[in-house]
Amino acid sequence: MRHSSETQNRPHRPMTSDQAPHPVLLCADDYGLSPGVNEAIRDLIAAGRLTATSVMTLCPYWAEGAAPLKALSDRADMGADVGLHFTLTDQPPLGPMPKLAPEGTLPPLGRLMRLAYTGGLDAAEIRDELARQITAFTAAWGGPPAYIDGHQHIHQLPTVRNAVADALATLPGTYVRLCGEPPADILRRGVAVPKTLLIGGLGGGLARIARARGIPANDSFRGVYDFSGRIPFGALMERFLDRPGRRTLVMVHPGIPDAALRRADPLVDQRKVEYDYLKGPEFAALLNDHRIRLARFAELATV
Repeated sequence: MRHSSETQNRPHRPMTSDQAPHPVLLCADDYGLSPGVNEAIRDLIAAGRLTATSVMTLCPYWAEGAAPLKALSDRADMGADVGLHFTLTDQPPLGPMPKLAPEGTLPPLGRLMRLAYTGGLDAAEIRDELARQITAFTAAWGGPPAYIDGHQHIHQLPTVRNAVADALATLPGTYVRLCGEPPADILRRGVAVPKTLLIGGLGGGLARIARARGIPANDSFRGVYDFSGRIPFGALMERFLDRPGRRTLVMVHPGIPDAALRRADPLVDQRKVEYDYLKGPEFAALLNDHRIRLARFAELATV
């Protein structure tokens, strides 16, 4: 597949009347992380360039960002699914977690994974923090999350995935984001193959639980890359949108850099790259070329 400037500058092909566009859910992670992330995500929803966003309710900018996001989500001509981005790394938890966060800050991802795969997570502690993050969502939003996923995909980890599945059982209609895809599709796409295979492989347990319990979920997950900027983001999106499945979810991380973001997260400048591309005419042309219609989750089930 061609990419770089050759991909970005090619003329787009208009759809014919007999080519119905294929729905794809485009989800922006990390709402609540900073004012600039919040602004970028709202701007893209208003422009019809996003159809879901995942909220970090333990971050200080969720409460103030809930009302303007809800005003957009309630509009019939745009709107987006708004879900919980369950977070167990690097941030202060919403309540005491003496085993996982004895000094008041959640561990980095590597330590959390080691604990999860060696039986070192306290199930009650994880369950209680998830309940607090759901409560913080509901209090600011006025209703439950449309779905649950995890910051850095932590919702897939042992012990954590059981807490997530149990919480979903109390939230009828709420879906879960799965992060797996057939290895052949990942290899064909050729983007961050080892990382994508690892993330998908870690999600097998959650996928089995979701199937067994009848929890609604996507069946294709895309958007993983190294954030290096080596390959133009437009070329990556062309690969992510190629041959969408029945329920394809593509993850993105747009944002407008600000001081709060620089304090909170190492991923800063590439968020602006994503934001500029998603808002621009090249992305509109790509959607047209691939006969893609951005849609909310409920619309994917009709394909």
